[in-house]
Amino acid sequence: MQTLPTTENELAAWLRLAMAPGLRPGALRAMLNAFGLPAAVLEQPFALLAATTDEASARAALAPPCAEFARYLDAVLAWRELPGNAIVTLDDPAYPPALLTMPDPPALLYIKGRLELLHAKGVAVVGSRSATPQGVEDAERFARAFSAAGLAVVSGLALGIDGAAHRGALTGRGSTIAVIGTGADLVYPAAHQPLARQIAADGVIVSEWPLGTPARAANFPQRNRLIAGLVGGVLIVEAAMRSGSLITARLANEMGRDVFALPGSIHAPLSRGCHRMLKQGAKLVETPEEILEELGFAAAPAAGSASATRWSGVPPRPTPASASVPAVDEPELAPEAQKLLAALGHAPATLEILAARTDMQDAALQSTLLQLELAGHLTVLPGGRFARASHG
Repeated sequence: MQTLPTTENELAAWLRLAMAPGLRPGALRAMLNAFGLPAAVLEQPFALLAATTDEASARAALAPPCAEFARYLDAVLAWRELPGNAIVTLDDPAYPPALLTMPDPPALLYIKGRLELLHAKGVAVVGSRSATPQGVEDAERFARAFSAAGLAVVSGLALGIDGAAHRGALTGRGSTIAVIGTGADLVYPAAHQPLARQIAADGVIVSEWPLGTPARAANFPQRNRLIAGLVGGVLIVEAAMRSGSLITARLANEMGRDVFALPGSIHAPLSRGCHRMLKQGAKLVETPEEILEELGFAAAPAAGSASATRWSGVPPRPTPASASVPAVDEPELAPEAQKLLAALGHAPATLEILAARTDMQDAALQSTLLQLELAGHLTVLPGGRFARASHG
């Protein structure tokens, strides 16, 4: 898919309005609907623009650009010439059609990667930055199944659940869309530089922020609205009670998108946000097939198993990025025991799963499990599974 060729003067007019301080996307869209292209908007008298929107928006639209604008325009033109980079404006056929159903779509988007993915059916997979090992595995597994079925998996390139979702989706034909809260020339967090390069090559990165925009807390709720706008449904994998993922879910619900949540242990802090969403009407799901069915997609055909998207019980060995787990604050435990307890998380796990998460040798793993059981930190369940012991 190609973007419409935009001349330097046309792009300058788009950038001027898109970057005008105080001009909200909804007000700008109203002006464009009334007068056509940005160049025409900029030629209108103040009174006519004010009558179309309001006086503050009219003032913002007609304010002269900042002193650095010419230099920024040159930087954008140079960035656009780099392979894989594009700028897509509201009037461009390449603009994501799902975003046009929003009342306030961005006037322009900075794109790195495969433009055609912006027209694919999508599902968002989002959750905590401080994900548990189980959450990381679930996010990768669901994203793999969605991508295999042809859905583009949308997430925010954050640590934890977002990164796991992107990695899982890159394995399938649906691939992945990363909606970021910085300029498209930056990667945040820095640890995701290799992942971002892979997404730019095999998926697509989307930003509405000017080049050079650093990571700011205020940018991410706005980023979340684009994640919600691009998809037909949002899956919350793990979320604390005050999680940005819940903002994404709320915005998705307001836009008429489906919201799904994975349930978890009542003792797990990162299950509380999911349970809150479930109480508010999100759909409880346990398998990727349930979501695919809700969204009208069939699961990918099996490859040597009953179902390609069913969980086998033995996870792939996690990458170093996905295996990083916050240490468990149990000062009386030996380091190996703390590492194993952190890997156990808040959901039952088998010996094979724990071995994959910790890279511990069998003898050391068995010995450490016994220590934790004798110390009252874990319980052995039927079927050879282990669970964190409940303390009240």
